[in-house]
Amino acid sequence: MSLADNIFITMCRDIIDNGTSTEGEKVRPVWEDGTSAYTIKRFGVVNRYDLSKEFPALTLRRTALKSAMDEILWIWQKKSNNIKELNSHVWDSWADETGSIGKAYGYQMSVKHQYREGMMDQVDRVLFDLRENPYSRRIMTNIYVHQDLHEMHLYPCAYSMTFNVTKEKDSDQLILNGILNQRSQDVLAANNWNVCQYSLLLMMFAQVSGMKAGELVHVIADAHIYDRHIPLVQELISRPAYPAPKVTLNPEIRDFYQFTVNDLTVEDYQTGPQIKNIPIAV
Repeated sequence: MSLADNIFITMCRDIIDNGTSTEGEKVRPVWEDGTSAYTIKRFGVVNRYDLSKEFPALTLRRTALKSAMDEILWIWQKKSNNIKELNSHVWDSWADETGSIGKAYGYQMSVKHQYREGMMDQVDRVLFDLRENPYSRRIMTNIYVHQDLHEMHLYPCAYSMTFNVTKEKDSDQLILNGILNQRSQDVLAANNWNVCQYSLLLMMFAQVSGMKAGELVHVIADAHIYDRHIPLVQELISRPAYPAPKVTLNPEIRDFYQFTVNDLTVEDYQTGPQIKNIPIAV
């Protein structure tokens, strides 16, 4: 069993056994048939993944790692808010007729801000600090911008990354760690997807900064399982698990903006069957 499988199983059991039900309460999400989408939720879930030990991909079912990387590059590298520049369809429900999701996600990453060192967007600011001032305690991003919320077709769920550099014991090797803050998460549909995405981002940033990837800490304010997902989750966490896959990046890439999904290599990824047609609340 991979460490990620163990974390996921433990989290899901805790939500189901000890969580709060929203059934009968006023909730925003609905199912396609218009009925309210209730959840069982836990507040303040914190999971830690040590990327120096293994890549945290679930083996209970397959996570599409190249698609996950494509989406994180869409947001952080292309800084796009148009689904026509994305190779998957997970954002289709929130796009308008032009393909835009409004001033959300990649749009916020593209906005330049005035710093003492000059005009930079948030991604370039992180890369600048990792290169010039790696021990800064101010290396962070935020896309939950209140003044633009009314122009976002969806509010950001994963909204903030904080980067922190440590050093390998008895060595001068720098280690890049990160904290992903998430206000809300559909555990079945998105948990390992987000974990793998931001693990890949941490790996890419570490590589182009001459560092090694360390820990990803995932903080979820509202970790929930939808009512119609509970039997799917119960079946999923009862499955046999396998060792974690080997996931590497093309070591020749030294510029974050040069990465493509073709620079990702996944080996020995043994998994259980995929769960198809997961109902998604909107």
